[in-house]
Amino acid sequence: MAPEAVPAHGLGRAHACQRERPERLGIQPQTPEQEAPANPRKGASGAFDRGVAALAQYKTRTGSLTVPRAHVEAITIDGQEQAVKLGVWLTNTKTRRAKLTPDQLAALAALGLPWAT
Repeated sequence: MAPEAVPAHGLGRAHACQRERPERLGIQPQTPEQEAPANPRKGASGAFDRGVAALAQYKTRTGSLTVPRAHVEAITIDGQEQAVKLGVWLTNTKTRRAKLTPDQLAALAALGLPWAT
C-alpha cells in the first residue's frame, strides 16, 4: 500500500506524538506543490458583471427596465449559458446601492436606472 499524503496546514500546531503517528503509518505531509490549488471564487464583481449583462440583454429585448422579481434571464458568457435571477439581483442591487462603487453605479446609470445616478 502506497503512503498517503495529508495536508500539512494543521501539523504545525500538533504535538510531537501527533506528528509522529501519521509518519509511522506511512502517511507523509504534502508539500505545497502537491496540495490541490484553491478553487477560484467567483467574487461579487463577477456576479455584478453578470447582472449588468443580463439587465442590458433584458432591456434590449423588452425595451424596459421593469423586471418582475421572479424573472430569470439566460445569458451566454464565454460560450456557456448561465441563468441570472435578474429580478432578485436588481432588487438586491438597488437595496445595497450605498455599497456600490462609482464604476458600478455608472454602469447601472448608463443602462437608464434613475436610482443609480
